[in-house]
Amino acid sequence: MKQLLVCLTLVVCQLSMASDIHDYLLPAPKSIELTGQRLQISKGTIYIQSDAIQLSKPLLAILNNFEQTSIQSNLSPVITNPYNTLLSATINNNLRSQAYQLTIDTSQIQLIAGSETGLFYGLLTLQQIGRFAIENNYWPTVNITDEPDFIRRGVMLDISRDKIPTMKTLYGIVDKLAMWKINELQLYTEHTFAYQNHETIWKDASPMTAEQIRELDEYCRRHFIDLVPNQNSFGHMKRWLKHTEYEHLAELPQPGKTIWGMMSRTSLSPVEPGSLELMKELYAELLPNFSSQYFNIGCDETVELGVGKSKDICQERGKGRVYLDFVMELKKEVDKYDRTTQFWGDIILHHPELIPELPKDMVALIWGYEADYPFDKNCPQFQKAGLPYYVCPGTSTWNSIIGRNKNGFANLKNAAINGKKYGATGYLNTNWGDQGHWQPLAVCYPTLLYGAALSWSVESNTDIDIAQHVSLQVFNDTSRQSGAALVNLGDAYLKMQAPTSNSSIFHQLLKRNSRSIKTDRWLKQVNKPNTKATIAFIEQQLAAFQAAPIQCADADIVQQEVEQASMLALHACHLALAKIGTADGYFAGIPAAKKAELKQELEALILQHQTIWRMRNREGGLVDSSNKMKAVLKTYR
Repeated sequence: MKQLLVCLTLVVCQLSMASDIHDYLLPAPKSIELTGQRLQISKGTIYIQSDAIQLSKPLLAILNNFEQTSIQSNLSPVITNPYNTLLSATINNNLRSQAYQLTIDTSQIQLIAGSETGLFYGLLTLQQIGRFAIENNYWPTVNITDEPDFIRRGVMLDISRDKIPTMKTLYGIVDKLAMWKINELQLYTEHTFAYQNHETIWKDASPMTAEQIRELDEYCRRHFIDLVPNQNSFGHMKRWLKHTEYEHLAELPQPGKTIWGMMSRTSLSPVEPGSLELMKELYAELLPNFSSQYFNIGCDETVELGVGKSKDICQERGKGRVYLDFVMELKKEVDKYDRTTQFWGDIILHHPELIPELPKDMVALIWGYEADYPFDKNCPQFQKAGLPYYVCPGTSTWNSIIGRNKNGFANLKNAAINGKKYGATGYLNTNWGDQGHWQPLAVCYPTLLYGAALSWSVESNTDIDIAQHVSLQVFNDTSRQSGAALVNLGDAYLKMQAPTSNSSIFHQLLKRNSRSIKTDRWLKQVNKPNTKATIAFIEQQLAAFQAAPIQCADADIVQQEVEQASMLALHACHLALAKIGTADGYFAGIPAAKKAELKQELEALILQHQTIWRMRNREGGLVDSSNKMKAVLKTYR
């Protein structure tokens, strides 16, 4: 019966294939006017006022669009006959650099842009209209005026916890981000660049090499994307400081009490001269591989500061002052390479009196990942200080397994609205990998796509049909079934009615298995009826996704990724039901046969996790990620 329902749903979806031009445009342009007619020309020349190699990819796609809609076209170095010109793309310096105007009337297509970048974006939009034309057998007449709300529109991928994509995967990600008009990419790095004198740090991580960075930098530039170097330089240094030869640089070489509990070796000590010397050496080796004029030095979550070696000086001068002084020393090093320093803004926000002291040639990155993060409160503090800044929401996929889409969408929207309102220069959507990066790439697409759309134009993209665009833009599925199912899977956590912080209940059920489901502050919210309803919902959405006619190049990988994430979330639910049935809510009280069943289930999922990981990612980091799952498995004994 379930299979019949899925098949019927698929047939209905295919019959109701998207036919509105707005369904094909992502990001939605600022202004679009349909004039109700059709392009009538059957042949003509194409003139592009640029020979930039970056324009070749969308131009080739447009040529193919013309061919498939029975329009003969050929490239011309000049406009010889205006009446025989099918497409003219010219630069007008009176427009802003990234702005463009696209007009399709009955006899020709005209694209005017402020620069080659604007031409690129205009051609991407025309390419999307071309897909509409192919599937609907006509080119609509239209007037589009477009430019971005945020000059810098970025995505940050975490390659330090523990997943480092292969070069092929990175190129594929760049292709998608470019289509969505993203122009900045950062790879969050702690220990995953192959520094020549520090092999101890990265030898098991399959790190990015200098040559690979240069290759990726070139590939990004061909897509008008700025690859910004990112190296954490103060906090989040545990991957370095855990090793004996670096521990002397730690603020807390031995465990000490912090606001996060007992910790050690996560932050450099600013009073150790070797801390600055280490970063000088790393910058000298890292930065020459990037063409970007920006550099993100990190410096977030320095929770050990003032607890260990710097305690006396922090008490004397103030923790904020000590923090800022070290950041300024790092900035001096960055200045030597003529780069603009970016830094995470969380610590300085705890010391707002120091914000006006920040040099105006720095860029603050205000991050916050919950739906209600106070961007409206924090953005004005940097705006009033005259400091350039980005808003930095996130995909909400980390610590979630299959996503937290409702939270993610609200967080992305919140950042965009307040970033635009208070003059942010950039919008950086972050995709973290905390606790082993268990979420596969496919799970991240809805929030990556929505963030890209919002960063281009807040007003025209706030209410887009995200599921539909995921189907068309990512999975090449005109039935729209796959996007809807994936978005729904990312909302399955809501069915449990058990909210958790910066995570989903599925993740917490696994990570906190040693605790009682009847007394733990988060797990005790879980009950039998909601868990059973969630299981049925996930199974239904997974079946719908598997039945969808996905035609993207990596369809097989996508299907396996979504199945793995769904099955891991289902396993968390199975675990919950078993523990609910015990007297005290602990795993030990589960009947032996059920324990064995759960153990076998998780063992199979760990093996599948390892198999799917290798499809897109490097071997390094897999052991660490798998060991975090195996740590859960140990609690089953």
